[in-house]
Amino acid sequence: MSIEIQKLHKRFGAFVALDHIDLSIPPGQLVALLGPSGCGKTTLLRIIAGLEIADRGRVLFDGEDATRRHVRERGVGFVFQHYALFQHMTVFENIAFGLRVRPRAVRPPEASIRAKVNALLDLVQMGWLANRYPSQLSGGQRQRIALARALAVEPQVLLLDEPFGALDTKVRKELRRWLRRLHDELHITSVFVTHDQEEALEVADQIVVMNRGRIEQIGSPQEVYDAPATPFVYQFLGNINLFHSRVHAGWARVGGLRVRVPEYGDTEHAPAMAYVRPHDIDLLREPEDDDTTLAATISRVSQLGSLVRLELIQSPDGEIAEVEMTRERYAADPLQTGDLVFVKPRQVRVFLHDNPSVAPPMHWSGDGDGI
Repeated sequence: MSIEIQKLHKRFGAFVALDHIDLSIPPGQLVALLGPSGCGKTTLLRIIAGLEIADRGRVLFDGEDATRRHVRERGVGFVFQHYALFQHMTVFENIAFGLRVRPRAVRPPEASIRAKVNALLDLVQMGWLANRYPSQLSGGQRQRIALARALAVEPQVLLLDEPFGALDTKVRKELRRWLRRLHDELHITSVFVTHDQEEALEVADQIVVMNRGRIEQIGSPQEVYDAPATPFVYQFLGNINLFHSRVHAGWARVGGLRVRVPEYGDTEHAPAMAYVRPHDIDLLREPEDDDTTLAATISRVSQLGSLVRLELIQSPDGEIAEVEMTRERYAADPLQTGDLVFVKPRQVRVFLHDNPSVAPPMHWSGDGDGI
């Protein structure tokens, strides 16, 4: 089932939760609504489910207006962050609940209900816990049962609100991989809310990055990470180094470095910010030339599992930057605290302060006239 969101607006008193949201979700995709707390992602999910009513705008399922449909008529399965399992019911009865409460005219026979529940228990690999109660399960097991219960009613759309937020890191990683495999098997149109960038990048087909009730960018995980559309997306997805800059006639000056920014060819002496990810920086022992490298001193070296992180103090302005590299790359030239190095970013994005426009990643260049 496809989902179409048109000009959706929602306020809670003076607070604007959603500000004219437009969004198309193709059938069969797993889509992540990603953003910080308070950005509107859960409100959007609840409006799709019918648990909240928008002030303005429409929700369409397969091209049909579902804005005023009751939640029971939407064919939606909902998985909550804190499971919402019935504590007085066994695992089996929790999963069967949605089938048992259907009106008598459409309620499956008991034999069909039992067969369906057993099949779902096998699907979520929890058949051996059918007779246990939620209090006897781990957090990861409870979340699997909550998902099985949502699937029992054969929803056309599966909605998940921070489904792994209450779990520890190891269990969360295991379950999100399991969810991806389950989705590939079932192909149900699914939307999940998360503030975990790694979770969205690993699991989703498409990511909708939200901020302050608006959509900042929609794209595949690779698109939103490699080509952020706005400064917010750049900062929210992964670590960054942020440098003050100025742009003039298609060139940005960052300290003593220059970067070509042809999309700002008509700009004159405008303040800007340059964004560089820590893994997109090379460290050299000797400078190449004044326009493509910047002198810095290593102030700290930290080993973080498979990565090594180096903290730098740049000359002459004293700005601090971080560089990340693999342990193998570091071992080939083990830099130490106090070493003088020369920073050469491989990729940088520049945004004007008053115009966070989209631009393809630019590479540092020493060609052309300076600013």
